[in-house]
This record gives sequence, structure tokens and C-alpha cells, in this order.
Amino acid sequence: MADELRDSISAASTVAARAGWSPDFTTRSSSPPVYLTTAFDIESLDQLDAVASGQEKGYIYTRDGNPNHEAFAMDVARLEGAESGVVTASGMGALTAVLMAMVKTGEHVIAARVLYGRTGQLLNHLAASFGLKVSYFDIDDLNALQAAITPATRLCIVESISNPLLEVADLPAIVRVLGEIPLLVDSTFATPCLMRPIDHGATLVWHSVSKYLNGHGDVMAGIVVGPLNLMRKIRAMSSLYGVNANPFESWLAARGLRTLPLRMSRVSQTAMEVAKFLASLPQISRVFYPGLGDHPHFARAGQLLPHGCGGMLAFDLPGGRTAVDTLFRSLAHVIPFSPTLADARTTLSYPAGTSHKFMTATARAACGISDGLVRLSVGLEDAADLQRELGGAIARIG
Repeated sequence: MADELRDSISAASTVAARAGWSPDFTTRSSSPPVYLTTAFDIESLDQLDAVASGQEKGYIYTRDGNPNHEAFAMDVARLEGAESGVVTASGMGALTAVLMAMVKTGEHVIAARVLYGRTGQLLNHLAASFGLKVSYFDIDDLNALQAAITPATRLCIVESISNPLLEVADLPAIVRVLGEIPLLVDSTFATPCLMRPIDHGATLVWHSVSKYLNGHGDVMAGIVVGPLNLMRKIRAMSSLYGVNANPFESWLAARGLRTLPLRMSRVSQTAMEVAKFLASLPQISRVFYPGLGDHPHFARAGQLLPHGCGGMLAFDLPGGRTAVDTLFRSLAHVIPFSPTLADARTTLSYPAGTSHKFMTATARAACGISDGLVRLSVGLEDAADLQRELGGAIARIG
């Protein structure tokens, strides 16, 4: 009896340890599965060699690759007109992998003067700590771009629509000046629904997936797409530096991607209506939106963004930080202050205190980022409701 009990316990332990598996389905699931696994079982050393060399389709370790990573990366690559893609843990993770794959100590990177603050912070950190050479230029000053190029220049970085002033980069002109130097475009604000930088000569396109590609405020991921040969190097750096994405995040991002064209069309239309409304208010000194006729890149936006200018806009309050704080407090119950963007709901942010707080006040001012600048991420709400809520709160500023 004791022997039978021991056998039963042993069998139960074995069954429990090996639980969770079922025979392969004979019907395909309607929704893609999530591959929440650290590693993949290999049948033989021959198979290990074949998968590792790329001769056989397969996966070994999720840091190196996972079906959810690949599915999402290829979807975005197709949308952008690229050959391949690499999905990472965040937008900054994607930039890190690109820089580690493409530049070395002593080499040179040129970047637009107005960028997401953390992009500039990373470049400046690499310059100070690892000997990377970095130059900045105004995207409208192509002579300055030409003058910045050296024999050591390996990469140029711009945003298709800049954060937070909504400048529109003249990508074809920039590419002509760069010649053979690769151009990396952060196209988070535009998405492939509004602009495909590769069509205009860019080499690589980079997104914070946490924003529009996912679109629901519940994913932290990044992606870069481009030529297959570069993607192999970038993927290797993503694995080496451990900035790979989580499979579930990739699955969520792929789910969000299915509605991207509908969402971008909606937010572009609503943002245009809201921008016109805000421009009519006497309490606002300026509205930044490339769809408005007074934007310096209005004509360029008409050429490069024929399907709309997206859901991001910014505006200046003459009262500075105090006025911004009053506005945020007034709107907290309907349009919250949230230091991100591109959620399904409309949100507000304060560039001087969030995305660009790492810059000095002088540097922010040089970029046109004032203490009264507010960034508005327009969501999927009705335009009339947003105008009513924003108008009421701005009127209370005085």
C-alpha cells in the first residue's frame, strides 16, 4: 500500500510538472495566440544549428525572437514599406539598439534640434560618456545640415512630425543633402497611415509603439523597421543589450494595430476642428498644428501629409506655468494631465516638465518650448465635447 502511494505521489508530481499541454488543434484560432514562453524546445543539435543559422524557421530563446515579436514587426514593416523590423521594450530601446548597431566611439551623428527630450538626452549621454560625436541642426536650415556632415557621420535622426511643436520635416530635401548617410525617422506622431518616410528616402523608421500603433495606453514597446541587412544587426544588439519586447506587449500592440487607419483618420479630423477652435480663443497666444494656415510648415504638410496631420497639437498660454496648472486642475476630471500621448482618450501634457524637462530652460527656449506650452493629444471623443470642455477651462484662466 505504501509503495502504491509513493508511486501515485510520484506520478502526480510528474503530471503536474508537465501540465498545460494539449494536442495540436486541427482548426486555426480566430485570434493570434500569445507565446508566453521563455524558450522553445529543440529536438536535436542539428535542429539547433539549423535554427540558429537561419536555415530552418524557428525560435530558441525569447530574448532573441518570439512569434509575437515577429508577427507585429512584420505587420509594421509592411505598413511602412520596409523589408523587416525589430520590436523592443520601448521606443528608447529601439533607438538604443539602432545606435549600438550603427555607430561607434568617435563617429558622428547629426540630429534635429527639436526632438523628443529623451532622444537628445541619450545622444548627449553617449557623447559625454562614450565619445560619440553629436551635432544638431534646424530642420529648415539645410545649409547647416550640409555643413555638419563629416567623413565620420554615420547617421542622421529627425522626426517626421516633431515633438512638441509639430514641425514637419522635409524628408526628400534632407535625404538629398545626406546622400549615402542613413536617415532614421521617428514617425511616432505620423504613423504609416499619414506618412511613410521610406517612400521619401529614409533608411529606417522608428516608433514608440506605446503611442498610436497600439493606441490604447496599455503597452510599453518600440519598433524600428528598414532594410533586412540592418535589421539583422539591430536585432543582434537588441538581444545583446536586453531591450527586447515582451510577447504579450507585442500581441497587444498587434491587436491595436488593426484599428490604426480608422483611429488616425478620426483623430486627424477632430484635431483639425479643435485646433481651429483653440486658435479663436483670446487666452491662447498661439496654436501649433500643421493643418492650420499660419503654421510655418502648412504647405509642406499638404504635400507630405495628404491624409491628415494627426491628433497632436500644442498651444501657448501667456500665463506660463501658473496658467498651465490652473488649466490642468480644471480639466482633471475629463481631460487628464498624462505624460504620454495617443491614448483612445484625450490627454494633456506639459513638455517643460515631462518630455523636455531634462533640457535647460535656455535650451528649451531656443527650441520654442515655453513654460506656458501645453501639448494636447486628441483622442476619439466627439469634437464638440472637447471644445466645450477646453473652452470652459481656458475661460477660467482669465
